[in-house]
Amino acid sequence: MKRRFFLFFFLIFTIVLASCSSQTSNIAEKVTVFKSASCGCCGNYVSYLKSKGFSVSVVNVDDISSIKRKHGIPLNMESCHTVEFGDYFVEGHVPIEAVNKLILEKPDIKGIMLPGMPSASPGMPGSKMEPFEIYALQMDGGVNLFMRM
Repeated sequence: MKRRFFLFFFLIFTIVLASCSSQTSNIAEKVTVFKSASCGCCGNYVSYLKSKGFSVSVVNVDDISSIKRKHGIPLNMESCHTVEFGDYFVEGHVPIEAVNKLILEKPDIKGIMLPGMPSASPGMPGSKMEPFEIYALQMDGGVNLFMRM
């Protein structure tokens, strides 16, 4: 009796887990990176995303600011590239932990941003000087801290 209950519980757990993971992958399997053709660190970030299992489409643009305006990214939050993950955007060299949090929690925001090009962030050389502060762009245009790491 206990064995049947355990098997039944395990089966239900597996089905629920598979359902959740397939919903997450629908958002994140295919991403689009908008970048300047001449930016080397953006290429490094593309490689980083691929190494994390994403299917990455790259769009080289002459005017990256038009992509940032499309998403409403404030000037002080900009970086060198913008990635579209489903309905969300990810601005800059955002670590995968923050991307995963965005995908799994599905907050009611436009996207997340790591301003500038911090040393040792994914795709950037150097040593980490301070914690990365990733910000969320709210639907009303407000900005608040999403994650510190």
